Amino acid sequence: MTAPLSAPTTHAPHRLRWWPAGLILTLATTAITIVRLRDDLAFQQRNLTTTGIVLATVALLLIWWTVFSRARLRLRLGVTLGGLAALALGVSVFRIRGVSGDLVPIWEFRWANAGRAVAAVVAPVTNSAPVSVALADRPDFPQFLGRDRTAVLLGPKLDADWAAHPPQPLWRIKVGLGWSGFVVVGNRALTQEQEDGQERVTCYDVNDGRLLWSHHDTTRYGNPIGGVGPRATPTVVGSQVFTLGSTGRLNALDLATGKLLWTRDLVVETGASIPEWGYAGSPLLLDGRVIVSAGGKANQSLVAYRADTGERVWAAGQAEAGYGSPFVTTLAGRRQILAYNHRRITAHDAADGAVLWEYPWGVGYPHVAVPVVVGGDRVVFSAGYGVGSELLEIKSGADGRFVADRVWRSLKLKAKFANPVAREGFLYGLDDGIFACLDLKDGGSQWKEGRYGHGQGLLIGDLFLLMSEGGELVLLRPTPTGPGELHRFRVFAEKTWNPIALAGDLLIVRNDQEAVALRVKLASGSVVGGRSE
Repeated sequence: MTAPLSAPTTHAPHRLRWWPAGLILTLATTAITIVRLRDDLAFQQRNLTTTGIVLATVALLLIWWTVFSRARLRLRLGVTLGGLAALALGVSVFRIRGVSGDLVPIWEFRWANAGRAVAAVVAPVTNSAPVSVALADRPDFPQFLGRDRTAVLLGPKLDADWAAHPPQPLWRIKVGLGWSGFVVVGNRALTQEQEDGQERVTCYDVNDGRLLWSHHDTTRYGNPIGGVGPRATPTVVGSQVFTLGSTGRLNALDLATGKLLWTRDLVVETGASIPEWGYAGSPLLLDGRVIVSAGGKANQSLVAYRADTGERVWAAGQAEAGYGSPFVTTLAGRRQILAYNHRRITAHDAADGAVLWEYPWGVGYPHVAVPVVVGGDRVVFSAGYGVGSELLEIKSGADGRFVADRVWRSLKLKAKFANPVAREGFLYGLDDGIFACLDLKDGGSQWKEGRYGHGQGLLIGDLFLLMSEGGELVLLRPTPTGPGELHRFRVFAEKTWNPIALAGDLLIVRNDQEAVALRVKLASGSVVGGRSE
């Protein structure tokens, strides 16, 4: 007897296995929430960690879908290959042009601004009415952060009514890459730029932005995060210009012609290594000597050369170079040069460079902002990446040794590379891109408001002139009760990290693409160049 044939068996398709995707997303959401709520982590570190979690989550979801989801093979391969093709297309169309000060990537089309790097010799693209008086009559702005390297200008005062008298653009020119600032001496404005493989020192006429001369070295520094080009700002004393390039080339140039007077290679001479983000400390001129933070080996951390000949005078210190500019002041009765170094602050005798005291500082991240001397042998240091601010009191013992005692420490002002300023017992500055105020008595926070990003500013009387990271010029009148924002004036549409320069009523600002000269009205009664405003 023949057994009856059974009906063919049909297998229901497997249902999608969703639970791994749900678990991945739940864990990722939890991890991101925890990271964002951790105040002990630097804001930039939170951003980097969050980005890492997002990338890891995408990768895990892709693996789940391709291997473990139980979707039909054709569907799995189609989605996976389509996603990879979309990624490849995005990479071919877009690129990352650096990051913001908070380490957030800045995207642009690959064909955007193709001519940016060759802009140093381009003529002004905008030129309005000529300046009414000779700019040579204005006070000079001869070095980084002004005459005293403090970001505080004693005069003349600014007119605060920008509604009635907004800044007046004088000229706008293309410039090369880099984060250097301008200096202004007489009718000359100088900065440092990168043009392809040449690092340039450029000198412009302040009346119209016309290029007067340019000196170049065949060298280039670049970093995917930090960007391309020189970081330091020139220093002008008398008829000489002193510049430090991002790869350690120290030059002395003639102010009138740009002729090279002498040059030194810090890396070759001291056995130093180029810092991760490039040399960034502007040269300090003191007693006929040019002093730079080299970070060299065998007691060559800080080096002094004769300004007229380039002959080495002294070298001292063991620390690797940081990113701050050497700063001279008098503490505990001794004139000292303060240097931000890797993981420490070092104080050198201004006469012979001998190390007077050192203080451990930071956790290895860059230190940039200049020290703020607040009187009574006290000085404030501040850094970003979760380091914060500390007020140190410098004392001299009976044995002649110096000691740095901490008075207070605060995490309420973390100056990444903007420079804080002190006024009437309070400290003002950008705390991870947000304007903040501390009481100098105890480091207590007075307020924190106004996100301007990682920009640069100057204190002029009771007004704070700030160039935001987004390219907007902001005028504030900060007090212990609030930031006192008065006006805003749009200058750039791109990231702006460069220091600003103010010589009387002439303001010159730049980023890594353009430079702009503006005339700002002075307060009634201010005297500049022999005339009263």
